[in-house]
Parts: sequence; structure tokens; C-alpha cells
Amino acid sequence: MSFYWIKTNTIIKRIFSNYIWDIPNRNNKIYLTFDDGPTPEITEWVLEKLDQHNAKATFFCIGKNIEAQPIIFKKIIEKGHAIGNHTFDHLNGWKTTTEDYLNNIILCEQSILNHKMDSKIFRPPYGKINSVQSKKLRRKGYKIIMWDVLSADFDQSITNEKCLENVVANIKPGSIIVFHDSQKAYNNLKYALPKVLDFIDKNNFSYEIIT
Repeated sequence: MSFYWIKTNTIIKRIFSNYIWDIPNRNNKIYLTFDDGPTPEITEWVLEKLDQHNAKATFFCIGKNIEAQPIIFKKIIEKGHAIGNHTFDHLNGWKTTTEDYLNNIILCEQSILNHKMDSKIFRPPYGKINSVQSKKLRRKGYKIIMWDVLSADFDQSITNEKCLENVVANIKPGSIIVFHDSQKAYNNLKYALPKVLDFIDKNNFSYEIIT
């Protein structure tokens, strides 16, 4: 498992200030995000849990998963959640040419547009995007959304309790929190998400989408 930060370092935020790491506010708003869907059963389970808390979230979807699961994707939209672009094939920007990377993003954009949705927010898979890719993408009107709290639900070497702690120990007003509605993350997600939602409610945070 490669190294990752649970709480994004302030220095990193300053160095890469063209990216959105958090959205500071005085209204206790936090931003739940889910990457890699839509995934059968798992995304639907997430939607059910969000409904139980009247919570809205932002789903950064993979284009090929949108194509494979159009009904689930439509359900995300119908329930009032926001949609973000996560490339068509979950590409690592550090290992992909700029031309291929941007074309893959456009493919995902088209998959979203096919559902009469327009989204200009993008999260790079693995958080890996180079400066040239970023500059060209921002010229196309995209905002690049990173995070300041990573649940690490994808890491199968951590315990369910650690996944939960990663979020509740670091959340603050304006936090952008990352979960994954994917098979790989589901074991940690199914334990942590309900408890995170309870924590958010008990601590008087409110849910907001990213646009």
C-alpha cells in the first residue's frame, strides 16, 4: 500500500493552491464525497444511508461505471446529490500522457452529459495529476477537487475502527471527506459510514454538495 495522508498537510494545500482541498465556512458545513461508483448494491446502500440522515453528498463517478450502471447513476441524480468527473477509466495522471488523460476526462464528461447533467468538478483518481494536465483542465472550466480528510476505506490492511477514527478525529467545518462506493472499500465503508453520519448529526454539522 502506498503512502497517503489522512489529514492533508497545510503545506501541501499551499503548494497546490490551485486545487480545492477544503471549503472553509462559518456554518458548520461539511462535504461528503464518494469516489469510483456507481457500483451495484454498494452505491444503493450508500444512498439509503444518506437518505436516513437527510444528507446530500457529491459522487465522483467513473465513466465506464456510469455506462454500465445507468439506472443507479440516475438514482444518484434523482436524489439530489452532486456529480463529479473521475475519468472514464480511473486513470493515474502521473502514468498517462496529457492528451490521453484529457481525452479520458472528456469521455466521462460525455457519459454525464448523456444523462442531461453538466459537471465541471473533477477529482483525479489516486489524487495524481500533473501540472500540465491540471492547467489544461482548468482552462476548460473545471475545478479540481481534492480533500482534507481521507477515510482510507480502500485500505484493506486497516481496521474498521481505524477507518472511522480517520474521519471523526479530523473533521472540521469545511472538510471535504473521501469515501469510496466500491467493492474494495465496502468492508470498511459499511462499518464507518453510518457512525460518521451519526457523528456529523450529533455535532451539529450540516451537509453540503460541491458544485
